[in-house]
This record gives sequence, structure tokens and C-alpha cells, in this order.
Amino acid sequence: MSRPRGGSRKSNTAPRPQGRSGTPWLYLAPALVVLGGLLVYPIYQLGLISFFQYTQAQVSGGEPTTFEGFGNYSALFSDSQFWQVLLATVLFAGACVVSTLAVGCALAVLLTRVRALPRLVLMLAALGAWATPAVTGSTVWLLLFDPDFGPVNRILGLGDHSWTYGRLSAFFLVLLEVVWCSFPFVMVTVYAGIRAVPSEVLEAAALDGASQWRIWRSILTPMLRPILTVVTIQSVIWDFKVFTQIYVMTNGGGIAGQNLVLNVYAYQQAFASSKYSLGSAIGVVMLLMLLAVTLVYLRLLRRQGEEL
Repeated sequence: MSRPRGGSRKSNTAPRPQGRSGTPWLYLAPALVVLGGLLVYPIYQLGLISFFQYTQAQVSGGEPTTFEGFGNYSALFSDSQFWQVLLATVLFAGACVVSTLAVGCALAVLLTRVRALPRLVLMLAALGAWATPAVTGSTVWLLLFDPDFGPVNRILGLGDHSWTYGRLSAFFLVLLEVVWCSFPFVMVTVYAGIRAVPSEVLEAAALDGASQWRIWRSILTPMLRPILTVVTIQSVIWDFKVFTQIYVMTNGGGIAGQNLVLNVYAYQQAFASSKYSLGSAIGVVMLLMLLAVTLVYLRLLRRQGEEL
């Protein structure tokens, strides 16, 4: 007998569990609590203080806290020094990011071309620089470039030249230290991405006569774009909010504040001048700028069809 046409067919789809839609949030709850305590609440307090008059008089209880609205931001944006420091911060951070990415990517490619022992030595040396505290690294670089006892001036024959006296030379010295302690992250991350690229692709490009620069530009860069995006965004965030290196190597911002960046400028306003509300306003401006740069960069990548 033939089976009736209206007979039911057995479905291969497994039934979905009911009542478990909130289970992932239970696993994420401890991390969300920690992030809320370490990030959300401090950011909330930072923004709150920026809308009040909050100086040493309010901290000591001598005067009541008064609501200023956008008064602190108006005073900040009308200060010509703020715009000078902002421009210096953007240029300095941009130079640090480009230099860090260039050195890190070049050494990542070099790691794929050398033998095991030189690769291990380079890895250990880079990780040692990465693990060095910022204060220690800044102090060591100051000793290397010391005008009286530093070996760099002796090797270059510069006599008692002071690297921290001039504005550009001081920024250049800090840039070298920032790149020195930042490139290992880029190098290790990009090296791991290169090792994940199928060797057949690179061998085919080499057989076709492609140079190393052409292989990097036409093959590795498109395949490593998500990784390069991550290291670029993190480098922008790290270098834009540099504090320790500038503060230590230029003695708090250089002569007459010629080497100030936003983080050091905010510290001076908040703690040296006891203008905590103005320092908080600078912190909020920095936070919004970094969020805008990150969101714009990710939006451009999504328009190009990249998956992160």
C-alpha cells in the first residue's frame, strides 16, 4: 500500500531548550560586575565631577560644591594652551603609532625569516622590553642619553648635548622609549597572524616573482587586516594617553610646559593646581575622542566588509 500524501514527516531539527535565554548572562555576570566597578563607576564619577566646581576648598569642606553645568568645558575650550597641548598630543601619538606599527611589523616579518635560535633571542629581548615598567624604562633611557655620562652622546660625538632641553628632541627621545616598550605587542601579535597564513599562498607568490614588500602589501596585509585593526586601535589608545614617559623624561612636561600632552596637562590641572573639575573635564574630552576614533575606524572597516 502506498503511504498517504498527507502523512507527517519526521523533523530532524532538535527542539530548542526553553527558558534558557538568560543563561549566557549568568556566566557573564561576574565579569560585568567587575567591569562595572572598575570602569563604569569611575567614568560616571569623572563625568559628574566635571559638571561641578570641585577644588581644594570643596574637598576640605570649606565651601559647598556648586553645579557649574558646562562651565568647566567652556573654560577649557577657551584656553589657548589646551588647544596647543591637544595638537601636540595628536601629532605625538600619531608619530608613536606609525613608528610602533612599522617596527613591530618589520620585526614580525623578520621572525619568519630567521632560524630558531635568533628568533628565540629576539623574542626574549622584545618581551623583556615589554615587561619593563614604564618608570624603569624611562629612567634607563634618560641615563643612555644623559649629556654628561650617557654613552649615546659619546658614540655620536655630540659632547654635552641635552636631549631634553629642546622641544622636538625631547619628544623624539620620549617617542623612542614609547616605541621600545610598545613594539613587542605588535610584533608578537602580527607574527602569530603571519604563521596562521597558509604557506602555500606565500610560496606561490614567491614563485611568481613577488618581492617581500609586494607579498606584504598585496597578500599579508589584506589577510591580517583584522589583526592590524586591533593593534592599531590599541596603539592609538595607549599612545594618546601617554603619561609616565612624558612626566619622567621631561620632568613634568618640559621647560615652560613645552612637552605637555593631555594626560600630563590634566594631572597638572587636577593635582598641581587643585582644579579637580577641570582635570575631570579634560579626562572626559580624552575619553570621547578615543571612543570617536575607535568607532569611526570600526565603521569604515565594516563598510569594507571586514569581520572583526
